Amino acid sequence: MRKTETEKAMRKEERYKGVLNWFKENVPVAETELHYDDPYQLLIAVILSAQCTDKRVNMITPALFEAFPTPEVMAASTPEVVFEYIRSVSYPNNKAKHLVGMAKMLIEDFKGVVPSDIDELQKLPGVGRKTANVIASVVYDKPAMAVDTHVFRVSNRIGLTNNSKTPLETEKELVKNIPEELIPIAHHWLILHGRYVCLARKPKCEECGLKPWCKHFLKQT
Repeated sequence: MRKTETEKAMRKEERYKGVLNWFKENVPVAETELHYDDPYQLLIAVILSAQCTDKRVNMITPALFEAFPTPEVMAASTPEVVFEYIRSVSYPNNKAKHLVGMAKMLIEDFKGVVPSDIDELQKLPGVGRKTANVIASVVYDKPAMAVDTHVFRVSNRIGLTNNSKTPLETEKELVKNIPEELIPIAHHWLILHGRYVCLARKPKCEECGLKPWCKHFLKQT
């Protein structure tokens, strides 16, 4: 039994090492595809990106950022006004309420500054753990692993996680096994890989550089 567990641990260690080394060599630059100029704009964009594509969000944010350049301006507005700018994203009614509520709380509780602490971030309307981790990682370069649908799928499929059932399980396992200094970029590696190569319905296995370490591919072959 001990031998089997050791072998499993070794395989997992080798898998992480191989996957991370491949990304480091082949994708040295990986960052969010959301367009933004400051933490406040990124926070808005990430809230809007929930169950919506980055491409769609990037289409609407220029006008939104121009109309609401600061938290103060957003806080002084109403969800009905904000709705008109974001009506083409998913769940625009809820997101409009979240954006105005978020801006008000930023002003009242955080002096207009986007907090860096994950627990503090989650107090903001519209900000769940994933969004908080994105802000902490991208803005403040903290070792926070945001798990979206791509990260969740790719991690399980490759075998970086052991069939984790929830995003939090995935997050904990990834953070435990990825060197702290690589966590911020690893988040983007996994998202982009899931978005363009390891697709949900039909992964592009033949053109994937992670084949030697991928549990899914090795099972198929």
